[in-house]
Amino acid sequence: MKILTVDVGSTYTKLTAIDSDRRSVLGTAQAFTTIETDVMQGFETALALLKQNLENDNISDFNYDKLLVCSSAAGGLKMVALGLVPDLTAKAARTAASNAGAKVVNTYAYEISNAEQQEIYDINPDLVLLCGGTDGGNKEVIIANAHRLCAIDRQFTTVVAGNKSAADEIAEIFSQAGKNFVITENVMPVFNRLNIEPARDAIRNVFISRIIEAKGLNKIQAMAAAEIIPTPLAVLNACELLSKGTKSQQGKGDLLAVDIGGATTDVYSMASGLPTVDNTMTKGLPEPWSKRTVEGDLGMRYSLKHVYDQLPSHNPDDEKMRKVKEWVELCSAKPDTLALPDSEEEKIEEFLGQSAVSIAVERHCGKFADVYTPLGLMHTQEGKDLMEVPTVIGIGGVLRNSRHPKEILKGALYSFTSPESTKPKNPHFYLDQRYIFASMGLLSYLDSELAFELLDKETVGLGKAGE
Repeated sequence: MKILTVDVGSTYTKLTAIDSDRRSVLGTAQAFTTIETDVMQGFETALALLKQNLENDNISDFNYDKLLVCSSAAGGLKMVALGLVPDLTAKAARTAASNAGAKVVNTYAYEISNAEQQEIYDINPDLVLLCGGTDGGNKEVIIANAHRLCAIDRQFTTVVAGNKSAADEIAEIFSQAGKNFVITENVMPVFNRLNIEPARDAIRNVFISRIIEAKGLNKIQAMAAAEIIPTPLAVLNACELLSKGTKSQQGKGDLLAVDIGGATTDVYSMASGLPTVDNTMTKGLPEPWSKRTVEGDLGMRYSLKHVYDQLPSHNPDDEKMRKVKEWVELCSAKPDTLALPDSEEEKIEEFLGQSAVSIAVERHCGKFADVYTPLGLMHTQEGKDLMEVPTVIGIGGVLRNSRHPKEILKGALYSFTSPESTKPKNPHFYLDQRYIFASMGLLSYLDSELAFELLDKETVGLGKAGE
């Protein structure tokens, strides 16, 4: 059977041809995503390029039996999350939303204010995740926020995943206001215990109905063998599969993956994140083994200016930074711009890529703090400790197109300039050289054994960080 996977990204539409009988990736191709007109144009251009590439490899008349699709076009699904306490249900809401593949623009805690209502109106999200309170606990805040959301004159859908004692009253509030809503299980039914899978599934279902209409993907959906899913969810599936393995194939164990896109940089960690340093106490909400964070201000095209703004030096007399700024302005105006090999722009692109990786991984990882107790100096850890993670995988165009991907990935490493961050110390680096992680995440729904086999074969080792 021949399978064609399609990843409709913010910048490029990427195709992968798979032959399940040969158990191989036949070829890949990409074309600029035509989100402003009709995504079918970008798809058809990429398909023509794919067939041409296959013919060059003596594979003619390629026709697929199944078409599988994921999408993060135009930055994916825009979302805000509301919770009760910042370190608890608000964080649980963000975790559930990010793991579902949504782009979380902002998170709010407690009862939202008039100014925050206006902020949500200005964001104009596709989706709102409304949480708050453990089951049987506080329900006043989530009910108040339901009223406030209904007063916002926008057509978003609300996924309600909070205190089940408030569910009936909230359903009545949304129904009377004529607002779209879905009620699912509480993301934190018991204090300090996460339950994000039901909310993740509900967000995915809303994604299918919303993004197809909003991003013009209905034609591709009509051709596909299954429902379109968010690209980050497909990548998350691939990371989980590579980490855990299958019934017959052993996985790689704990890993960290960084996916640098045109609009966002996503970080995935498959690890418990428990402390590796003696005398350390964990603080805050428990971390999920499978975790994704999305940085909507870090991308290599649509968000490149935000990467530049966070660089440490903006001295106008610095010639290097002047050239970096010029490149950023060019790429922001023309997102399909590519750096030529062995050019100064190539070095700038790699520098910006390394910067995006560094900032994104630092935000994803946990942090240490010193605490003095009657027993002496101890440490607290909030978030995941990833210092001993043995595997770091790079995904995305800037890495794939670079002749020095390892240098870009070094942004993920622990640094003595930020000793509080729990970034990996000395991992092995790998590269998704043919950009197939999203493709394999899609394939895993059909054949997890084949998807793992191809992931393991196609993920190229770059050596250890210190080598």
